[in-house]
Amino acid sequence: MGCGDIGLRVAGLLPARLNRMALTSSAGRIPALRAQGITPLSGNLDDGASLRRLAGLATRVVHLAPPPSHNADWRTDPRTLALLRALRLRSLPHSLVYGSTSGVYGDCEGHWVSETRPVAPHTPRAQRRVHAESHLRLFGRASGARVHILRIPGIYAPNRDGGTPRGRLIRGTPVLRQEDDVYTNHIHADDLARSCLAALWRGKPQRITHASDDTLMLMGDYFDLAADIYELPRPPRLPRSTAREQLPLMLLSFMGESRRLDNQRLKKELKLVLHYPTVEAGLRAYVEMRR
Repeated sequence: MGCGDIGLRVAGLLPARLNRMALTSSAGRIPALRAQGITPLSGNLDDGASLRRLAGLATRVVHLAPPPSHNADWRTDPRTLALLRALRLRSLPHSLVYGSTSGVYGDCEGHWVSETRPVAPHTPRAQRRVHAESHLRLFGRASGARVHILRIPGIYAPNRDGGTPRGRLIRGTPVLRQEDDVYTNHIHADDLARSCLAALWRGKPQRITHASDDTLMLMGDYFDLAADIYELPRPPRLPRSTAREQLPLMLLSFMGESRRLDNQRLKKELKLVLHYPTVEAGLRAYVEMRR
């Protein structure tokens, strides 16, 4: 569910002998999915009746579809509810992995965050993810399906649309000065896809895992690093008071939350060895490959 960039990477890692299926509401995507050996299933998470054919089809489900950005109740995720209603109609999947967001924690003032920390979402987007998480875990406990939730930070990859800070650097978008800056967390898209599969087969039931790499860096330092790697000018620095007047609200929302994600469960329980343990490794690997 939600077979965009990460979903396609997940499907590409699965053995060809498996019957790989993807839900799509766009007839235009069907040929491309088939070309990659994926069976397209026509349906729309915003239309519950179109999901009936999903019941009993899959033994394992990866749910990466985001909640709708606008609905009558901004705190709920009707798409996840519609999916769970469809899955209950027949034999249930053995395991289900859900891609959530680390934004469910809200601002943690730069403290280390483990998966046991209570959620405190500050944005409607994060509220909807909390709603989805709670219903998925209820579904797992009631049905016996092994539900595993990945809380995901910023996703990057040079071969992903908007997947690097290069565009922002070229535009000269400012970042916060160091005394106002926030910690940011990252995961390479390929490592996230591998995290989904690790959780699908090795994840503990009703468990939460941070799908985050080992990077420990303030946001401004991250953009400075990227600028140096791409041989571009470093971005200008602004105090938070000035940034409120100059930056878009969406960007400001990311600059208003600071946390450091503990990823020990990812490495110890899911036994994932990161291909790109830091953003520096991920960005430099691509630049070196292009030279």
